[in-house]
This record gives sequence, C-alpha cells and structure tokens, in this order.
Amino acid sequence: MVINLGTPVVESREQRLGTVIAWDGSASRLVKESCYSENGTACCGCRLCERENRGPFTQGASCSEMMVECQAGHVRDAVLIQHSPIGCGASQVTYNSKFRNALKMRGLPVKNMRVVSTNLDENDMVFGGIDKLENTIVETWERYQPKAIFIGTSCSTGIIGDDVDSVSEEYSQKLGIPVIPLHCEGFKSKHWSTGFDATQHGILRQIVRHGHEKQEDLVNVINLWGSDVFRPMLAELGLRVNYVVDLATVSDLAQMSEAAATVGFCNTLSSYLATALEQEFGVPQVKAPQPYGFAGTDAWLRELGRVTHRETKVETYIEKEHRRVKPLVEELRARLSGVKGYVATGSAYSHGLIAVLRELGIRVDGSLVFHHDPVYDSGDPKQDSLAYLVENYGDVAHFSVSNRQQYQFYGLLKRVNPDFILIRHNGLAPLAARMGIPAAPLGDEHLAVGYQGMVNLGESIRDILAHKKFHRDLAEHVTLPYKKSWLESDPYSLSIQTSAAGEA
Repeated sequence: MVINLGTPVVESREQRLGTVIAWDGSASRLVKESCYSENGTACCGCRLCERENRGPFTQGASCSEMMVECQAGHVRDAVLIQHSPIGCGASQVTYNSKFRNALKMRGLPVKNMRVVSTNLDENDMVFGGIDKLENTIVETWERYQPKAIFIGTSCSTGIIGDDVDSVSEEYSQKLGIPVIPLHCEGFKSKHWSTGFDATQHGILRQIVRHGHEKQEDLVNVINLWGSDVFRPMLAELGLRVNYVVDLATVSDLAQMSEAAATVGFCNTLSSYLATALEQEFGVPQVKAPQPYGFAGTDAWLRELGRVTHRETKVETYIEKEHRRVKPLVEELRARLSGVKGYVATGSAYSHGLIAVLRELGIRVDGSLVFHHDPVYDSGDPKQDSLAYLVENYGDVAHFSVSNRQQYQFYGLLKRVNPDFILIRHNGLAPLAARMGIPAAPLGDEHLAVGYQGMVNLGESIRDILAHKKFHRDLAEHVTLPYKKSWLESDPYSLSIQTSAAGEA
C-alpha cells in the first residue's frame, strides 16, 4: 500500500484498510473472509462485510480525537491544542493520570501533560473559531515555549470548516517551530484507531528529519505508555531504543528517520507509522509476528536481528531466555490447568494475548476485539497476526468484533462462561464483575511482551483468580439493568433486526 503524506488529512482506516467494527463468528472464518494472505489487500478486492451486524447506536466507544489526546498530548516538550468545545477535553483527566504514571514507570520526571482547549461556544459555531485558535496559539507559545504545537480538530471545527491548515502554516513561520494540524474529527472515522494514524501522519509530515545519517544501533519502538521492557531486551543485542510516540520528545520523533529499524508491540498501533517510515525514509519495518509467546518472540527477534545484522547475538539471547523461562512457564501451566480465559482488547493486541494464554495452557473459547483491520499498511502476510494465531495456536470459536458495546457484552460472555477476562478499556469490566467474572485490567500494555511477559501474565492471572469468591458473592447480590428477554437473546440480535428493518 502507498501512504500519501502529500495531504494534511490522513485517510481513515475504513477507507485505507477496510476496517470493520462489528462482526461475529470464528477466528478462522474471519481470517478467510479478510483474505489477507492471498493478495495483501482487504477481502480479495471487496470489503469485509459488517452491515448485517452493525448496531443502531453506540454506548461506549472512544473517538479519534481522544487518541490524538493520548498521543500528541503525551509528547513531553510539545503542547496539544484541542480546537473544540471544552467537553471534548473531558478525557484529559484520564490521560493525564496515565501520563504521570508512565513517566514514573520509565524513571522520568513526573509532570502534567500540556493540553489546552480553544473552548468553542455557540457563537463560534455560527461565526467561526479562527480568532480563538490564533489567540490560543500565541498564549500557548508565551506560556510554555514548546518545541512543537499540535492542533487537534474536532467534530465542531469540521462542521464549521475552520481553515486550521492555513493558521498552522502561518504560525509555523512566525514561531519557528512545527505547528501541526491533526485532522481527527470523530465523525470522519467509525473507529478511534484512525486517531493514532492522524497523529503519526502529522509527525511524519512536519517533525521527522530528512537527510541525516543513520544510527546503526537505534531502533524505533512504537508504544503507548507501558513499562520499559524493550530497552533491556534490545540491549542484549547491542541496540538502543527510541520510544515513540507517547513519552517521546520532539527530538526523539525527529530522529526516527535515522533508526536502523522500527518495531512495535501491536500491529494496530504501529501499522501506519512503521510503514510510512520505510516508504518515505528507508527505515526497515520488522515484518514478523508480534513478540508474544515463544514462537512469536523468536520470530520477531530473528527478523530484528536480520535487519540490524545481529543474528548471532539474537540466537544467544533466545537460547538463554528459553532456558530461563520454560521451567517457569511449565510451572504456571500446571497451576492454571483447566482455567478458561477471555480477551477483550484492541485488535492485534488481543491476538498476542490469546497466544500467551494458550502458551500458559489456558483455554480460550471467546474474544472480543473493538475493531478488525483485514490488512495492515505494509500488506505483508508475515504481519497477519490473526492468521498467525489461528495457524500456531488454534481457532477461537467465538471471535467477536464490537465497538465496546455493553449491551452485547453480557451475551458474549455467557456463550463461553470464562473464569476471568483480560481487558484494556475498563468500561466493560464492571459488567463482568457483576456476572461473577474477575478482570485483569491491563494498564501496562507491555505486561505480556516477550519471554518474561508469559510469566508476568501468568502470575497476574493467578492473582485475579484469587478473587473469584468475592466476584461470585457480588454476582449473587446485584441485578443487571437488562430485561430477562434481552439477557436470553443473541447478543447481536438487536443489530440484525434493525438492519433487516432498515433494508425492508
């Protein structure tokens, strides 16, 4: 696929990749319908169908602008301006907490993120908000003296048509720093992951350097705000880590073009940035399975070693870690025998977590992913993480795609009755708790990465299973806010009926 950096507006995931937010069936069927490995495009020339399963409303989804908050807002020496009503900044509280915790985990000075709002009101919706935007840019510069200013658009600015691009270009020249428009209107894309791409698109266009010498030992690691697991791992290979985008500095982002390779912990997050760095700057993207479980981590390390010419060091490290970790995993397998788990997270991340659960001997009959990309930007079958899961760890009978819809989650869990769930976005966790199912909220998204990740996740599961009695007692004393007829119906029945009525 060709990424177009010539326009300030990123192409949405549903346009570019054929992304869907509603689907239901087995993992193997989804692999077949995505047709990734046959020709490197979504669904053999047509779009993966979601029409029959799409719901009539949304209960718990995020939006692209929120993802810009947690990406551009977490660049340490930049400022994000949200050109929006103040309500669009409601999630600043959550992302500021994540930012502070992440800085602490990485051993960096703890401070607040720097995000401001133009605070658009009814008057601005009629007459435009450009004056407010210009005043906010000037005040932001005077107050913070940032190395870059990001401007995130909103549904409101998309509706009134403010010319954010011209203002950004004007103030880039006036201030002598990048002032970067990020077009992330929530209504432009049905899934929030397009917001990751919008931030990365702006960084690639206006921050990443051209024409500098390569640093043969530098590796870009595309991550969120997880613990520092990649630095010690890659140090074994004589490599240095450049963490991007979250918690990076503008200088870190600028040097991405000088790296020897780009890797990530999740293909969903890294797809756009890694592919564009290879296409536009010649930085090789490590095209391999994700680093989860023995097989995935082996393959990921070997491809990184090949790209950076460290094959011997990689084999030494793999042998050492297998020898250390395999006895620990076998012990956990014995303790977790007979346990059933369920994964409810973002798309590619869930594929990696299921692989780790099955390495631990845990039965996984169901999973909920919040969207599905039939193909990633590189188009390389080696990055087809769902097909890799099915081929190496077996099928998942109930593999559902749903955009964090609470009204469906009860039925999805009742299909398989798991002993616990793994979850990243915790809005669904209270419902599971009220059903007597404990949840492990994966606040540290790097917890399960690599060889040690299998041990980390296994020990975390042992800890949450110790709370089963509490959750059973909770389930006996609470009621759910749904009628019995709904609880007994198929979780997708409402959307199917609505679709059928619409077609009639």
